[in-house]
Amino acid sequence: MDQDKLLKKIAKLESLCDQLQSEMNYLDRLLVEVGFEEGLKTLKSAALELIEKKKHP
Repeated sequence: MDQDKLLKKIAKLESLCDQLQSEMNYLDRLLVEVGFEEGLKTLKSAALELIEKKKHP
C-alpha cells in the first residue's frame, strides 16, 4: 500500500475508534442511571455472576 492509502486507512480507523469510545461512554452513563453503580464494570460482573449460577445451580 502506498502512503496515502495508509494515511486514509489510519484516519478511518481513528474515526471509528472515536465513535466506539463515544458509544461506550454513553452506554456507561446509561447503565449508571438505571442502577449499575459502576456502569459497564458492574454490568460485566453481574453478567459473569449469572453465567456462573447457570453453570452451577
